[in-house]
Amino acid sequence: MLAFRLAMMASISQVDLLPVWPVRMRWRVFQYGLLAVLMGWIYSPILARLATQWWEDSNYSHGFLVPVFSLWSLWRNRSRLREVVPQPSDSGLILLLAGVGTLIVGVLGAENFLSRVSLLLVLAGLVVFLAGWGCFRVVLFSWAVLLLMIPIPDIALTQITFPLKMLASSIAAMTLQVLGVPVLREGNIIFLPAMRLEVAEACSGIRSLLSLMTLAIIYGYLIDTRIYVRVVLALASVPIAVAANALRIVITGLLAQYWSPDKALGFFHEFSGWLIFLISLGLLIGFHRLWRPAEVRRHVV
Repeated sequence: MLAFRLAMMASISQVDLLPVWPVRMRWRVFQYGLLAVLMGWIYSPILARLATQWWEDSNYSHGFLVPVFSLWSLWRNRSRLREVVPQPSDSGLILLLAGVGTLIVGVLGAENFLSRVSLLLVLAGLVVFLAGWGCFRVVLFSWAVLLLMIPIPDIALTQITFPLKMLASSIAAMTLQVLGVPVLREGNIIFLPAMRLEVAEACSGIRSLLSLMTLAIIYGYLIDTRIYVRVVLALASVPIAVAANALRIVITGLLAQYWSPDKALGFFHEFSGWLIFLISLGLLIGFHRLWRPAEVRRHVV
Protein backbone atom coordinates (compact mmCIF):
# COMPACT_ATOMS: atom_id res chain seq x y z
CA MET A 1 0.00 0.00 0.00
CA LEU A 2 2.80 2.35 0.87
CA ALA A 3 4.56 1.52 -2.36
CA PHE A 4 1.36 2.21 -4.30
CA ARG A 5 0.93 5.62 -2.64
CA LEU A 6 4.53 6.55 -3.35
CA ALA A 7 4.09 5.53 -6.99
CA MET A 8 0.91 7.61 -7.27
CA MET A 9 2.57 10.65 -5.70
CA ALA A 10 5.53 10.30 -8.08
CA SER A 11 3.24 10.05 -11.10
CA ILE A 12 1.21 13.07 -9.98
CA SER A 13 4.34 15.11 -9.40
CA GLN A 14 5.59 14.18 -12.85
CA VAL A 15 2.28 15.16 -14.40
CA ASP A 16 2.39 18.48 -12.56
CA LEU A 17 5.94 19.18 -13.66
CA LEU A 18 5.45 18.31 -17.32
CA PRO A 19 3.78 21.59 -18.35
CA VAL A 20 6.34 23.68 -16.45
CA TRP A 21 9.14 23.59 -19.01
CA PRO A 22 6.90 24.25 -22.05
CA VAL A 23 5.32 27.19 -20.23
CA ARG A 24 8.71 28.56 -19.29
CA MET A 25 9.99 28.11 -22.81
CA ARG A 26 6.94 29.78 -24.28
CA TRP A 27 7.31 32.67 -21.85
CA ARG A 28 10.99 33.03 -22.71
CA VAL A 29 10.28 32.97 -26.44
CA PHE A 30 7.56 35.57 -25.89
CA GLN A 31 9.95 37.79 -23.92
CA TYR A 32 12.71 37.57 -26.54
CA GLY A 33 10.23 38.11 -29.35
CA LEU A 34 8.77 41.16 -27.63
CA LEU A 35 12.28 42.50 -27.07
CA ALA A 36 13.18 41.98 -30.74
CA VAL A 37 10.00 43.75 -31.88
CA LEU A 38 10.70 46.66 -29.52
CA MET A 39 14.27 47.05 -30.74
CA GLY A 40 13.14 46.81 -34.35
CA TRP A 41 10.54 49.51 -33.78
CA ILE A 42 13.09 51.82 -32.14
CA TYR A 43 16.05 51.24 -34.44
CA SER A 44 14.40 50.58 -37.82
CA PRO A 45 14.50 54.28 -38.87
CA ILE A 46 18.13 54.53 -37.76
CA LEU A 47 19.14 51.39 -39.62
CA ALA A 48 17.20 52.50 -42.72
CA ARG A 49 19.14 55.78 -42.85
CA LEU A 50 22.37 53.85 -42.26
CA ALA A 51 21.68 51.50 -45.19
CA THR A 52 20.81 54.50 -47.38
CA GLN A 53 24.17 56.08 -46.57
CA TRP A 54 25.95 52.83 -47.44
CA TRP A 55 24.20 52.87 -50.80
CA GLU A 56 24.72 56.55 -51.62
CA ASP A 57 28.15 57.21 -50.08
CA SER A 58 30.87 55.19 -51.78
CA ASN A 59 33.15 55.77 -48.78
CA TYR A 60 31.00 53.32 -46.82
CA SER A 61 29.77 50.88 -49.41
CA HIS A 62 31.61 48.16 -47.49
CA GLY A 63 29.00 48.59 -44.74
CA PHE A 64 26.74 46.00 -46.37
CA LEU A 65 29.44 43.38 -45.89
CA VAL A 66 30.11 44.04 -42.20
CA PRO A 67 26.88 42.74 -40.57
CA VAL A 68 26.95 39.66 -42.81
CA PHE A 69 30.51 38.92 -41.73
CA SER A 70 29.59 39.56 -38.09
CA LEU A 71 26.75 37.03 -38.23
CA TRP A 72 28.98 34.53 -40.01
CA SER A 73 31.67 34.86 -37.32
CA LEU A 74 28.98 34.19 -34.69
CA TRP A 75 27.94 31.05 -36.55
CA ARG A 76 31.59 30.02 -36.77
CA ASN A 77 31.88 30.25 -32.96
CA ARG A 78 28.64 28.38 -32.33
CA SER A 79 30.46 25.48 -30.64
CA ARG A 80 32.10 27.86 -28.15
CA LEU A 81 28.76 29.54 -27.52
CA ARG A 82 27.16 26.18 -26.71
CA GLU A 83 29.87 25.51 -24.15
CA VAL A 84 29.29 28.78 -22.28
CA VAL A 85 27.25 28.44 -19.11
CA PRO A 86 24.86 31.42 -18.94
CA GLN A 87 25.58 33.61 -15.92
CA PRO A 88 23.36 36.68 -16.25
CA SER A 89 24.90 39.80 -14.78
CA ASP A 90 23.09 42.89 -13.52
CA SER A 91 26.04 44.97 -14.71
CA GLY A 92 24.58 44.59 -18.18
CA LEU A 93 21.93 47.09 -17.07
CA ILE A 94 24.65 49.75 -16.92
CA LEU A 95 25.47 49.14 -20.58
CA LEU A 96 21.77 49.14 -21.42
CA LEU A 97 21.21 52.47 -19.68
CA ALA A 98 24.32 53.89 -21.38
CA GLY A 99 22.97 52.73 -24.75
CA VAL A 100 19.52 54.22 -24.12
CA GLY A 101 21.08 57.48 -22.92
CA THR A 102 23.30 57.64 -26.01
CA LEU A 103 20.26 57.00 -28.19
CA ILE A 104 18.33 59.85 -26.55
CA VAL A 105 21.25 62.26 -26.94
CA GLY A 106 21.73 61.20 -30.56
CA VAL A 107 18.06 61.60 -31.47
CA LEU A 108 17.62 64.93 -29.69
CA GLY A 109 20.89 66.26 -31.09
CA ALA A 110 20.26 64.87 -34.60
CA GLU A 111 23.62 63.09 -34.36
CA ASN A 112 23.49 59.91 -36.43
CA PHE A 113 26.80 58.60 -35.11
CA LEU A 114 25.60 58.50 -31.49
CA SER A 115 22.27 56.96 -32.47
CA ARG A 116 24.04 54.17 -34.34
CA VAL A 117 26.63 53.53 -31.62
CA SER A 118 23.80 53.23 -29.10
CA LEU A 119 22.64 50.08 -30.90
CA LEU A 120 25.97 48.40 -30.18
CA LEU A 121 25.83 49.45 -26.52
CA VAL A 122 22.30 48.08 -26.19
CA LEU A 123 23.31 44.79 -27.83
CA ALA A 124 26.29 44.47 -25.48
CA GLY A 125 24.10 45.23 -22.48
CA LEU A 126 21.53 42.62 -23.49
CA VAL A 127 24.17 39.93 -23.93
CA VAL A 128 25.74 40.64 -20.53
CA PHE A 129 22.39 40.98 -18.75
CA LEU A 130 20.89 37.80 -20.22
CA ALA A 131 23.95 35.55 -20.62
CA GLY A 132 26.85 37.11 -18.71
CA TRP A 133 30.36 38.36 -19.41
CA GLY A 134 31.61 34.92 -20.39
CA CYS A 135 29.22 34.88 -23.34
CA PHE A 136 30.14 38.45 -24.25
CA ARG A 137 33.84 37.53 -24.40
CA VAL A 138 32.99 34.85 -26.96
CA VAL A 139 31.01 37.26 -29.14
CA LEU A 140 33.34 40.23 -28.54
CA PHE A 141 34.96 40.16 -31.99
CA SER A 142 31.63 39.77 -33.79
CA TRP A 143 30.29 42.70 -31.78
CA ALA A 144 33.35 44.93 -32.17
CA VAL A 145 33.57 44.44 -35.94
CA LEU A 146 30.16 46.11 -36.24
CA LEU A 147 31.90 49.41 -35.51
CA LEU A 148 33.27 49.26 -39.05
CA MET A 149 29.77 49.67 -40.49
CA ILE A 150 29.17 53.00 -38.71
CA PRO A 151 30.29 56.03 -40.74
CA ILE A 152 32.75 58.39 -39.11
CA PRO A 153 31.30 61.76 -38.02
CA ASP A 154 31.86 64.52 -40.56
CA ILE A 155 34.01 66.54 -38.16
CA ALA A 156 36.36 63.63 -37.56
CA LEU A 157 36.30 62.71 -41.24
CA THR A 158 37.49 66.18 -42.18
CA GLN A 159 40.35 65.94 -39.70
CA ILE A 160 41.41 62.66 -41.32
CA THR A 161 41.00 63.57 -44.99
CA PHE A 162 42.97 66.83 -44.82
CA PRO A 163 46.34 65.32 -43.80
CA LEU A 164 45.70 62.43 -46.20
CA LYS A 165 45.24 64.93 -49.05
CA MET A 166 48.47 66.68 -48.14
CA LEU A 167 50.40 63.43 -47.86
CA ALA A 168 49.05 62.00 -51.11
CA SER A 169 49.77 65.27 -52.93
CA SER A 170 53.34 65.40 -51.60
CA ILE A 171 54.13 61.80 -52.53
CA ALA A 172 52.56 62.17 -55.98
CA ALA A 173 54.41 65.42 -56.72
CA MET A 174 57.79 63.93 -55.76
CA THR A 175 57.10 60.82 -57.83
CA LEU A 176 56.12 62.86 -60.89
CA GLN A 177 59.31 64.89 -60.57
CA VAL A 178 61.36 61.69 -60.44
CA LEU A 179 59.57 60.55 -63.61
CA GLY A 180 60.60 63.76 -65.36
CA VAL A 181 57.34 65.72 -65.21
CA PRO A 182 57.75 69.39 -64.18
CA VAL A 183 55.62 69.88 -61.07
CA LEU A 184 54.75 72.76 -58.76
CA ARG A 185 52.75 71.86 -55.65
CA GLU A 186 50.83 74.28 -53.48
CA GLY A 187 49.04 72.43 -50.71
CA ASN A 188 46.76 69.85 -52.31
CA ILE A 189 47.01 71.43 -55.78
CA ILE A 190 49.57 70.10 -58.26
CA PHE A 191 50.39 72.33 -61.23
CA LEU A 192 51.44 70.41 -64.33
CA PRO A 193 52.41 71.88 -67.69
CA ALA A 194 49.23 70.42 -69.18
CA MET A 195 46.75 71.16 -66.40
CA ARG A 196 46.04 72.06 -62.80
CA LEU A 197 45.41 68.92 -60.75
CA GLU A 198 43.54 69.30 -57.45
CA VAL A 199 43.54 66.46 -54.95
CA ALA A 200 39.99 66.65 -53.60
CA GLU A 201 38.48 64.81 -50.63
CA ALA A 202 37.31 62.02 -52.93
CA CYS A 203 40.94 61.51 -53.93
CA SER A 204 42.31 61.75 -50.40
CA GLY A 205 42.39 57.98 -50.01
CA ILE A 206 39.85 57.79 -47.20
CA ARG A 207 37.54 55.68 -49.35
CA SER A 208 40.15 53.03 -50.10
CA LEU A 209 41.53 53.29 -46.56
CA LEU A 210 38.21 52.49 -44.85
CA SER A 211 37.36 49.69 -47.25
CA LEU A 212 40.85 48.23 -47.25
CA MET A 213 41.06 48.26 -43.45
CA THR A 214 37.72 46.46 -43.26
CA LEU A 215 38.87 43.82 -45.74
CA ALA A 216 42.21 43.54 -43.91
CA ILE A 217 40.41 42.72 -40.66
CA ILE A 218 38.18 40.18 -42.40
CA TYR A 219 41.13 38.66 -44.27
CA GLY A 220 43.20 38.39 -41.08
CA TYR A 221 40.34 36.72 -39.23
CA LEU A 222 39.82 34.17 -41.98
CA ILE A 223 43.45 33.37 -42.78
CA ASP A 224 45.42 33.67 -39.55
CA THR A 225 44.50 32.79 -35.97
CA ARG A 226 47.27 34.85 -34.35
CA ILE A 227 46.02 38.08 -32.83
CA TYR A 228 49.20 40.09 -33.45
CA VAL A 229 49.20 39.12 -37.13
CA ARG A 230 45.63 40.35 -37.49
CA VAL A 231 46.55 43.64 -35.81
CA VAL A 232 49.61 44.13 -38.04
CA LEU A 233 47.54 43.44 -41.18
CA ALA A 234 44.96 46.02 -40.11
CA LEU A 235 47.69 48.59 -39.44
CA ALA A 236 49.50 47.76 -42.69
CA SER A 237 46.36 48.70 -44.63
CA VAL A 238 46.96 52.38 -43.77
CA PRO A 239 50.34 52.93 -45.53
CA ILE A 240 49.29 50.62 -48.35
CA ALA A 241 46.13 52.66 -48.99
CA VAL A 242 48.03 55.96 -48.84
CA ALA A 243 50.74 54.75 -51.22
CA ALA A 244 48.19 53.28 -53.62
CA ASN A 245 46.19 56.50 -53.70
CA ALA A 246 49.34 58.51 -54.41
CA LEU A 247 49.98 56.10 -57.29
CA ARG A 248 46.51 56.89 -58.63
CA ILE A 249 47.32 60.60 -58.63
CA VAL A 250 50.62 59.90 -60.39
CA ILE A 251 48.84 57.90 -63.10
CA THR A 252 46.34 60.73 -63.54
CA GLY A 253 49.18 63.23 -63.86
CA LEU A 254 51.02 61.11 -66.40
CA LEU A 255 47.88 60.66 -68.50
CA ALA A 256 47.18 64.38 -68.39
CA GLN A 257 50.74 65.26 -69.35
CA TYR A 258 51.38 62.75 -72.10
CA TRP A 259 47.89 61.99 -73.41
CA SER A 260 44.92 64.28 -72.67
CA PRO A 261 43.66 66.10 -69.56
CA ASP A 262 40.07 65.26 -70.49
CA LYS A 263 40.89 61.56 -70.77
CA ALA A 264 42.83 61.63 -67.49
CA LEU A 265 39.90 63.05 -65.52
CA GLY A 266 37.20 61.06 -67.28
CA PHE A 267 36.56 57.36 -67.42
CA PHE A 268 40.17 56.40 -66.79
CA HIS A 269 40.24 58.37 -63.54
CA GLU A 270 37.18 56.54 -62.21
CA PHE A 271 38.40 53.18 -63.47
CA SER A 272 41.83 53.73 -61.93
CA GLY A 273 40.16 54.02 -58.52
CA TRP A 274 38.90 50.43 -58.74
CA LEU A 275 42.17 49.26 -60.23
CA ILE A 276 44.26 50.86 -57.50
CA PHE A 277 42.01 49.36 -54.83
CA LEU A 278 42.54 45.89 -56.29
CA ILE A 279 46.26 46.57 -56.34
CA SER A 280 46.09 47.62 -52.68
CA LEU A 281 44.29 44.41 -51.79
CA GLY A 282 46.91 42.42 -53.68
CA LEU A 283 49.71 44.24 -51.84
CA LEU A 284 48.07 43.44 -48.51
CA ILE A 285 47.80 39.75 -49.35
CA GLY A 286 51.35 39.75 -50.71
CA PHE A 287 52.62 41.37 -47.50
CA HIS A 288 51.02 38.58 -45.49
CA ARG A 289 52.36 35.87 -47.77
CA LEU A 290 55.90 37.25 -47.61
CA TRP A 291 55.69 37.66 -43.86
CA ARG A 292 54.72 34.05 -43.20
CA PRO A 293 57.76 32.47 -44.96
CA ALA A 294 60.01 34.95 -43.15
CA GLU A 295 58.61 33.76 -39.82
CA VAL A 296 59.06 30.14 -40.84
CA ARG A 297 62.71 30.76 -41.77
CA ARG A 298 63.31 32.55 -38.47
CA HIS A 299 61.88 29.65 -36.48
CA VAL A 300 63.92 27.13 -38.46
CA VAL A 301 67.15 29.04 -37.85
